Amino acid sequence: MQVPLFLHHQPTPMPPSNSLIWFRKGLRIHDNPALDHAIKHTKHLFPIFILDPHYLAPDLTAFSPGSNRSGLNRIQFMLECLVDLDSSLGKLGSRLLVFNGDPIQVLTRLLKEWDVKKLCFEYGTEPYYQDLDKQVKSFASAAGIDVFSPVSHTLFNPADIIQKNGGRPPMSYQSFIKLAGNPSPPLTTTISSLPPVGNVGDYEMLRVPTIKELGYGDNTQEEFSPFRGGESEALKRLKEALGGKEWVANFEKPKGDPSMFLKPATTVLSPYLKFGCLSSRYFYQCLQDVYKRVKKHTLPPVSLVGQLLWRDFFYTAAFGTSNFDQMKGNRICKQIPWNDKDELLVAWREGRTGYPWIDAIMVQLQKWGWMHHLARHSVACFLTRGDLFIHWEKGRDVFERLLIDSDWAINNGNWMWLSCSSFFYQYNRVYSPISFGKKYDPNGKFIRHFLPVLKATTATFQNLDIVIVLYSSIMIISVTKYQLSDMPKEYIYEPWTAPLTVQTKANCIIGKDYPKPVVDHNIASKECKKKMGEAYALNRANNGLVGEEDLKGLRRKLEDDQHQDSKSRTQKQKLVG
Repeated sequence: MQVPLFLHHQPTPMPPSNSLIWFRKGLRIHDNPALDHAIKHTKHLFPIFILDPHYLAPDLTAFSPGSNRSGLNRIQFMLECLVDLDSSLGKLGSRLLVFNGDPIQVLTRLLKEWDVKKLCFEYGTEPYYQDLDKQVKSFASAAGIDVFSPVSHTLFNPADIIQKNGGRPPMSYQSFIKLAGNPSPPLTTTISSLPPVGNVGDYEMLRVPTIKELGYGDNTQEEFSPFRGGESEALKRLKEALGGKEWVANFEKPKGDPSMFLKPATTVLSPYLKFGCLSSRYFYQCLQDVYKRVKKHTLPPVSLVGQLLWRDFFYTAAFGTSNFDQMKGNRICKQIPWNDKDELLVAWREGRTGYPWIDAIMVQLQKWGWMHHLARHSVACFLTRGDLFIHWEKGRDVFERLLIDSDWAINNGNWMWLSCSSFFYQYNRVYSPISFGKKYDPNGKFIRHFLPVLKATTATFQNLDIVIVLYSSIMIISVTKYQLSDMPKEYIYEPWTAPLTVQTKANCIIGKDYPKPVVDHNIASKECKKKMGEAYALNRANNGLVGEEDLKGLRRKLEDDQHQDSKSRTQKQKLVG
């Protein structure tokens, strides 16, 4: 009897199809899992970037030139990233297709008309991207389009860390480290060529636009950030940083010098991580390679690897915390009755608090879109729990707009930390707006560079000597017959203490050429500590469930106490007089 033969047919492989990779962050070629997946078994690849009005719509009412959410420095940096990405794609036989409009509308139209069967984009953890991606995935699912959305902006998947912790994000760095373990290595594949771009139909392809073409009106910004955007620049900076093996091995965050500006005392790689021009996994691996070649090195939390882990810590906390970007409804945030004194906020924002160390940092932020992390600590503490007692959300908004490395999770997390609203609670430890900067830069070189009012230059125009003073990123031209000279170093951090003869000789009269201090630090810091203590007590008494009426009641009490303290000081001064 013959045994029947069963023939096993191999399924016919599907023909190569069209793929679309949607760049958002992750503006790089190296270690890009979304791109790596998009090119597999693909006939045509459409690499796109959408200029999203949510981030880029012009806003002429904002306090600085730019969009509704970003100043010009970060927009310029992003455009440089896109130009560099387009160049890299071009070397691989492709190009970046740039569109302008609502991402959902643009994307759904392209997916249909280009007959795309595979959509790839980097997973986004921010609330805006979470909502956006749900809509995109819903459309793709209904249309039979495969979606690949890997986590590649961070070392770890925040959802995995939260799951390991029983459904809640770890709230301490050490607990995060224990849960996280070691990250996955970066991709080792090198892309030598890309599938060609298919027929784009009647669409008008935009090249990467300029600042002017984006419609931000007459640009009054005289100076842009000295840091250029793009993957090429990121890898160049990384190579330069890693070249100093001993510097990398000995890096210890608290010991950086915030006054160094011509050659910052850090890597300045944060903007490149923010836009994904540099893979955090690749950066991590490069640091580990350096550590293997040295006898000893610093460890987390202070090492460079420690800084990458801090980044993931805040991403995880943000991903797992509702209302992470606000005080109300945020279960991890202390409820504090902050002041509503807009005039103090504006003085801080525009660099005219009367404290040169604080003002110089804020001018650097306006001009460069970047400052050292310890400089950020100084001005954030000064605005909130240190001196002005202004809400951390208002400071956050300024940083969010002006920083080229503004990152939703890290910016919000750091502002809660520095205001002692969450993560860190030692509110009695305050950065002095005078002594902190002085210990790094006793001669005030940083102040003199960013506050030309304390060191001006002259130019000649129509036979008149004119002093050009850059202040609050606006050019002020005042006609005078004399040249401003330096404020003596003895007074550069406290110019209001200089005798009038010294101020006159320096051509810098306090209250005229440079503001008087908006508060007395010695008095204000004591008042802030008292307010923080009472706010903490209220949070403890209510087990963290502090309502609006509770805050209003405490605010009235604190205002009454401050008024009484002020009256007492005035009476004592009269008695002494």
